[in-house]
Amino acid sequence: MPKETPFTAVSQKMLDAWIASDPAHPVEPARIYDGVQSLLSIKMRLTVFRIQGNDPLQWRMTPIRHSGFTTTLFDLNHAFRDQLIGEFKDQSYMATSVVPRLCQVVENQQPSIELVKTKLFGINLGYDRILLPQRTTGRPQWVISSSYARFLLDTPKRFGAFNVDDEAVVQLLMEGRTAKEIAVQLGLSHRTIEHRLDRLKERFGARNLIHLVVMLLGTQVTQNDGRDVT
Repeated sequence: MPKETPFTAVSQKMLDAWIASDPAHPVEPARIYDGVQSLLSIKMRLTVFRIQGNDPLQWRMTPIRHSGFTTTLFDLNHAFRDQLIGEFKDQSYMATSVVPRLCQVVENQQPSIELVKTKLFGINLGYDRILLPQRTTGRPQWVISSSYARFLLDTPKRFGAFNVDDEAVVQLLMEGRTAKEIAVQLGLSHRTIEHRLDRLKERFGARNLIHLVVMLLGTQVTQNDGRDVT
């Protein structure tokens, strides 16, 4: 039996609460998400979008729980602060990866669960996402969004794709974090991180961690050469 992920557990619990809500007596979003906040992992984010008017750029996004995963590439928690969608700094991301699906769930009043692969501030990333619109006989006034970050990178083509377990480890390693720091950041044991790093060194033919980082960074520079990633 496949191992249940934090995202699966959170999604199922919110779906159960959503199904149990009565459209004739619309509830506030806290009634749906209150039972899952203790289940949110370090890589999960919980946001409520307030649907007011017909212009999605005027809808407000309010973080209920920020991700505990930080990166030196950009400040995710500041980027996803309480603001209007139209105030978000990367409007290309909103236009391609957020607004269309929000509009869809508001229109059909049905949940959406999907893997999103996109670019945010020029950085490739992917995440699992569930969107839950308010159950109501009228127009939904809110949509709950919960996401589970996978942090997809431009994987070195000659070595194949990274699996989900290694994506965050590789990104943090490339940012200069030690194995102990990576373990704390991801909520895993030091031994687990060491095992994954040993596996990566073997895969890349790296003699040590410094050699592995140089190989990863060198491949990233080669792939990004000539591309605008700002």
